[in-house]
Amino acid sequence: MNAPHDRRPASAGEDDDQYSATVLGSQWIQRPGPDEPGATLVDTTPLSPAAPTVLRFGPGVTAALTHGLPAGVAAPRPPERPRRGPRRHALPALVLIAAVLFVLWRQGPVVPLSVREVTVTAERGTVGCGETAVVAAVVHTNGRSGTLTYRWVRNDGTSSGVLRTDVENGQRSTRLRLLWSFEGEGRYSAVARLRILSPGSGTADVRFFYDCPLSPDPARP
Repeated sequence: MNAPHDRRPASAGEDDDQYSATVLGSQWIQRPGPDEPGATLVDTTPLSPAAPTVLRFGPGVTAALTHGLPAGVAAPRPPERPRRGPRRHALPALVLIAAVLFVLWRQGPVVPLSVREVTVTAERGTVGCGETAVVAAVVHTNGRSGTLTYRWVRNDGTSSGVLRTDVENGQRSTRLRLLWSFEGEGRYSAVARLRILSPGSGTADVRFFYDCPLSPDPARP
């Protein structure tokens, strides 16, 4: 009976007494390779039809999920999200700009309120004893909105304080009024003057008469 041959792999030195063996599973068999007979290990584990290969798509797929892909098949790339740039806001912005330009075009250039002409008239040329004179003024403007500031001045030495009135857009004339009361006997030449303080400056006046005859003296024969 022949003695069994020692099949331990050759080590780097003849003096090595110990070596470690690698335990292979039963599914691995040794097949001869083209250059080194008996040096190729092949996995013979059959593929289970109940465990199909799962391919996952989308963001977050790691290399571990695509480990089971067949050789030569590249892992699918996640679909690219559409880029939201400034173009999606371009059309609404253009529509808004066009609307603003249209409104400005309809309104025309922004022009402040200005006074073009001032006229003052008296309701009556002569008022009698104890009556009140009505003086009216018309201020013609350019039709823009704003505030008129003015003052009435009388030739008897009195004047009003600074008065104000608002003018609406599209309003081209504004009416102002002064009431001047008289009493006593005599005849008086009255002058009422309107002074525009803003915008700009201007004046206009009117003359009328107060006439209250003297009562007869009962002591005269």
